[in-house]
Amino acid sequence: MEFLNKKILIVEDEQKIARFLQMELEHERYQTTIETNGRRALERIARESFDLILLDVMLPELDGYAICSKVRETSQIPIIMVTAKESVADRVHGLDIGADDYITKPFAVQELLARIRVIFRKQAALSQPPCPRELRIKNLVLYPERFEAWVGEKPVELTKKEYELLSYLVLNKHIVLSRERILHEIWGYDYIGDTNIVDVFIHYLRDKLDDSLGENFIHTVRGVGYVVKD
Repeated sequence: MEFLNKKILIVEDEQKIARFLQMELEHERYQTTIETNGRRALERIARESFDLILLDVMLPELDGYAICSKVRETSQIPIIMVTAKESVADRVHGLDIGADDYITKPFAVQELLARIRVIFRKQAALSQPPCPRELRIKNLVLYPERFEAWVGEKPVELTKKEYELLSYLVLNKHIVLSRERILHEIWGYDYIGDTNIVDVFIHYLRDKLDDSLGENFIHTVRGVGYVVKD
């Protein structure tokens, strides 16, 4: 599952809907908590940690709009409003006060699940460090945005997979990377094929780099893997 064990608070006073959402979300391996009262929900959000809130509007004691506004004073936790209030004005109001998304009842559960995945993917992307415009080591310069490699004034012709492998080594310079780790990161966990593929591509890179750089660029650590060093 893509976002295993994310914690979702379901704020919904209709028991059947709340239980239906809980069953569907837990089938997707999310952790869920149900709260049926608006004021209690706000108290739980303040004292507990959740990754996302599914928020009804019409709730006892405190409505969803008030909860959303109050949460946004201190937190940017993702909020999806799930409500029967379907007018354009209601949607605009919900989004204006800080909801990340707004879906109206009745809804297709697959659409709701897709919207949840979109929010978590956006969060994951924002948490990643920005890709550097260039990577430098010795006389080698990599330009990740263009998939280009240069040694001094000379371009190095690399295939896409060779470039991915080289940039991974450079990003992890001074770290000895095992063949298994390289295989998983560059070819993926579901790769099916010759496990010597890493050694073959290291050989390709050495053929293309060592003469240009005038030295052995990728070092073998016997019994472990490979490393590049300044």
